[in-house]
Amino acid sequence: MFQVMLQMALLIAAGMLWQRMAPDHMSALAHRRALTDLVFYILLPALVLDILWQAPFDASTLSIALTALSRLTVAALCMWLTLQLLQRVMIISRAQQGALMLAATFPNATYLGLPVTSEVLGDWTHEIVLKFDLFACTPVLLTLGMLMAQTYGQSEHKSHPIRELMRVPPLWALLLATILNVSHVPQPIMIGHALHTLAGGVVPLMLIALGMSIRWDTFKLKLIPLLLPVCVIGLLIAPLAAQYTAIALGLHGDQLTACILLAAMPTMVFGIVICERYRLDGALYAAAVFMSTLLSIGSLSLWFVILQP
Repeated sequence: MFQVMLQMALLIAAGMLWQRMAPDHMSALAHRRALTDLVFYILLPALVLDILWQAPFDASTLSIALTALSRLTVAALCMWLTLQLLQRVMIISRAQQGALMLAATFPNATYLGLPVTSEVLGDWTHEIVLKFDLFACTPVLLTLGMLMAQTYGQSEHKSHPIRELMRVPPLWALLLATILNVSHVPQPIMIGHALHTLAGGVVPLMLIALGMSIRWDTFKLKLIPLLLPVCVIGLLIAPLAAQYTAIALGLHGDQLTACILLAAMPTMVFGIVICERYRLDGALYAAAVFMSTLLSIGSLSLWFVILQP
């Protein structure tokens, strides 16, 4: 597992290097947006259709979604309680509180979880990742997560949760795949090959895009008292709660391992966009992404060892 994480780190580092040395005919931000848009609007929906069109929707699907929801709930509650304690000894602005709540609550289940679980357990985990994220993490992020950001933020821009969900292409792909699946519509060979080809670009491009999104320059030692609780909650406490939930719901074996690894992923990158929209502390959130991603090399390796029979 540790070697796999180092391999992932090389692709992430390539993205970070590209962020610094991209050709100057367009900005590094434009490069990143082009890459992430390609994944978000074309490749990831293709992967969703390719996998979930033929995946079984059984009791384990609900168990996976509930495991993800338990992870989000425990993380949010722990971070809120931690902030109440920290505010007794230090001043934390509303913008910082909102950024920390988002950073602790939402894991990078797809952009890092997909390549990591695929490498250590196999491509069959794509189904687990998509169910974990699209049936729980993404809907919660774009509803309760947005409301959380609005509560702590200062922006006058108010978005309706349903409208935000309607703008997510992978969720549209999920809806289409579900309809085709439950209707028992066979997947034509030509379409299957096309979807599989497009889906093959998701993992490497996700890792490069992740590297391009990490802002290492935002990390400062004075932020450690704020960032450390985010990392402890997101990388250790929340996945432990998810483990108890998953076992209680009957998940076992490699399915259990995949779910706990997804629950133990570092802070998701997309939260930076939410911070910018609602005027939360984007620099603090970016520092949380950097620190949690760095520490996850060791924590994910530890979880993998613990979960082995």
